[in-house]
Amino acid sequence: MQKVVRLLVVAVFAAAMAWVEAAVVLYLRVLIDRIQPYQPDPLPSFGGLGQAELVREGATLLMLLAVGCLAGDRAWTRIAFAAFAFGVWDICYYLFLIPLTGWPASLLDWDILFLFPVPWWGPVIAPVGVALLLAAGGAALVLSSRPVQPDRWTAAPGAAGIALTLYAFMADALRVAGQGTEAMRQVLPAAFPWGFFLAGFGLMAVPIVQVIVGAVRRAGREAIQS
Repeated sequence: MQKVVRLLVVAVFAAAMAWVEAAVVLYLRVLIDRIQPYQPDPLPSFGGLGQAELVREGATLLMLLAVGCLAGDRAWTRIAFAAFAFGVWDICYYLFLIPLTGWPASLLDWDILFLFPVPWWGPVIAPVGVALLLAAGGAALVLSSRPVQPDRWTAAPGAAGIALTLYAFMADALRVAGQGTEAMRQVLPAAFPWGFFLAGFGLMAVPIVQVIVGAVRRAGREAIQS
């Protein structure tokens, strides 16, 4: 029961943080006329906003990691809580943007996900899918009475999946990286590399599915024994 309560508290924190994030994005997009983010130069130079936004992205990730560290009582639960927090935060962020900005109108709308180290582009459904995967895996790991650790046969595909997924988001910026920072800022993707993303997503799911299945089986055995 205590684990469920902690998950709920972390979920409330992540949702509240998502509202703050969505509100900040509303302010920025109104200020620079980017309610629809699918435009070149996603964060034009304006009063030093670029550097502040890069630091804010890093601060957001640190806050999610920090709440995971505070909620967990050992290394594996801290990681699990942080993954769960990230997933809930990202999903709620997009949900809150709809009433605040009227965007996204579709899960296939393009979004600029991060600016560091290069601009990340992708349709909304892609980061939401990753967020669902992280939230489910994190919750399953937290609720497991003991850690269910991926073995080398699932950890390696998971790592490869992360690399492929990151490449899918950064592919367009990396394609013009040799032309300099300005070229990366101006690039506007025309097609998402679904092949790379779906392959990466499937490989990332391998260790998470192992964790979920292992946690469910262990819970079932413990229920029978009790």
